[in-house]
Amino acid sequence: MAGFAAAVVRPRRVAAAGIEASRGVLPAPDDPREWPAFRDALVRWREDTRAAIRYNGSLYARDDLRWTASCYSCCFLMMCDEAFYDPIAGRFTVESFLDGGERDFGGFDAVVLWHAYPRIGIDPRNQYDFYRDMPGGLAGLRSLSDRFHARGVKVFLNYNPWDTGTRRERAADVDVLCELVREIDADGIFLDTLKEGDREFRSRLDAARRGVALESELALPVERIADHHLSWAQWFDDSRTPGVLRNKWIERRHMQRQIRRWNDDHAAELQAAWMNGSGILVWENVFGSFVGWNARDRSTLKSMLPVQRRYAPLFSGEAWTPLVAAEMPGAFASLWEGRGLRLWTLVNRTDRAIEGPLLRIGAAPGERAWDLIAGREAASTRDGAHLILTGTIPASGIGGFVCGPAEALGRDFEAFLAAQGRPHSAASRDAAPPLRQTRLKAVPRAPIRGLPEEMVRVPAARLALTTEFRTRECGFYESRNELVRERGLALNKPRRITREVDLEAFAIDRTPVTNAEFARFLKASGYRPRHPENFLKHWSDGEPPAAALNHPVTYVDLDDARAYARWARKRLPREEEWQIAAQGSDGRRYPWGNEFRPGFANGGESGGTTPVKAYPEGRSPFGCYDMCGNVWEWTESERADGRTRFAIVRGGSFYKAEGSHWYMDGGPQPCDFAAKFLLMWPGLDRCATIGFRCAAGLAPAA
Repeated sequence: MAGFAAAVVRPRRVAAAGIEASRGVLPAPDDPREWPAFRDALVRWREDTRAAIRYNGSLYARDDLRWTASCYSCCFLMMCDEAFYDPIAGRFTVESFLDGGERDFGGFDAVVLWHAYPRIGIDPRNQYDFYRDMPGGLAGLRSLSDRFHARGVKVFLNYNPWDTGTRRERAADVDVLCELVREIDADGIFLDTLKEGDREFRSRLDAARRGVALESELALPVERIADHHLSWAQWFDDSRTPGVLRNKWIERRHMQRQIRRWNDDHAAELQAAWMNGSGILVWENVFGSFVGWNARDRSTLKSMLPVQRRYAPLFSGEAWTPLVAAEMPGAFASLWEGRGLRLWTLVNRTDRAIEGPLLRIGAAPGERAWDLIAGREAASTRDGAHLILTGTIPASGIGGFVCGPAEALGRDFEAFLAAQGRPHSAASRDAAPPLRQTRLKAVPRAPIRGLPEEMVRVPAARLALTTEFRTRECGFYESRNELVRERGLALNKPRRITREVDLEAFAIDRTPVTNAEFARFLKASGYRPRHPENFLKHWSDGEPPAAALNHPVTYVDLDDARAYARWARKRLPREEEWQIAAQGSDGRRYPWGNEFRPGFANGGESGGTTPVKAYPEGRSPFGCYDMCGNVWEWTESERADGRTRFAIVRGGSFYKAEGSHWYMDGGPQPCDFAAKFLLMWPGLDRCATIGFRCAAGLAPAA
């Protein structure tokens, strides 16, 4: 997944005589006296490696694939992100999203349209179904792609090779992906959890649509650089002296994106990209957990990208000299040459600003240099045949200079400098992470008098309620996911959260709402959802299957369930109410006791839902049926932080996707188990395995 299986690169110091070819970063020696020998070793190693693998870089020269060499900034985009999809208007907001990307990050060259995880596995829909069930279907995604292309932004689809336990396609994965690429007019495929794609990907994609690139998540082997134009440099550990990206060194046109998605501080990634002429992955909504970029790092990226885009031919050219001498301790520089220009990228590896002489460069009389970050002519003094360039590089920041004749700089160079020199606010050096507060949507009380026959009474309770989640990257109740910020944390570990709850007495339905009951609601109310996609998908001609009248209704989203509850003069249960009704006052693990017992719940033996009263021995202490297995149940627990909306579903279901721990939880679940379900739009939120029951507050007796 874009997950914890990613390669961890831990470079050791490289002796000047040799290169550690197994490393994603070729670490540099600390002693500047060893740098010339290190550079010579890099050149020899590159020549030997390219000869040994019989390297052929012809794909990089193809006109339809040249865009990859300047695709520096990519946004990993959760399609359910409220910055991208407006759930009220029911539409994608491409233009405002890209406007925000330009304002905050300097713009995006590409986006990855992430679609399925961490929700996939809730029902049999596979990864391709998640694209098909997006607003407007594949035609809608084609329109979405057109809107990105109109702004010069490339579109990557996502491929999850681990998705082998959901509904199977009639064709092989590569064929389905090629069809999606054609229909959506995608520009690339992101290879989730893979270090390389199948060898037939390239030829099959070329037959489907020219110009489609492959990008691996894990460290790409040198043998596959020739047919993978992009790859992630994920959690690559650099040496103290900036090292060299191995794959970028072999093929200068190869684009590697630095990424440490759980980090609050991206200075190291930005510096590695700057020193290597390579790219950055911007990822703030990490599967439903907000990990926002701080103001300092946003400012650095906004200064970096215009330079990289303007001078892309230099950064992807052959004249790259790593680790040229810098004048100040803690400052390091790379040199890029071509088209009559010399360009230096510098980084400050210290936690304090560096001010003073930065570079000593050879310069003919009258030759001038410009500060690319400050946006003005560089302050300099002449020392014979050299210019000494002075300036300031902020703590953990970057610097840059260019030197060349006016005709090489371009007619628009002054305008470019002016844009670079627009002052940043003092807050732009703030390295504090931005935080978001997750808010619970207000819950209606919906009091009733008396106790209807179909409901049971649950007395008031004041207790410490413990709820269990499975550790997943989507997190729990909070917007900021602290538990998975350390890469080594294993998935599938239980996390128990204890909260003090104080609940008034309430009533709750004995059973989930059935197909027959929901049909009566539709006839009586005339209810029709605003977005009908997948609404009651298992019904035929507006009628439920005759054999499933007493089965729980499914393919209803949270708002469909709320509409039924309002019609019935009830509401949905709070998740705390649901849990107490399921486990009683003694905190039992399952409605019937502390051990799971086959035959007490629908665990999938029949392959589908069962009648809501099929398991009387599985009733809860209050007499509620089906609070374990059969179908998940919506609760009135909707939360949002402005980027992610989610609700908590309870009880588990008959369905469990097998084969990968990346799938969402499935099968019957204990009473205290909660699953965080990311919300997007009805066509996706309606599932084959989620139903609901109603609850109500109890009005005081007259």
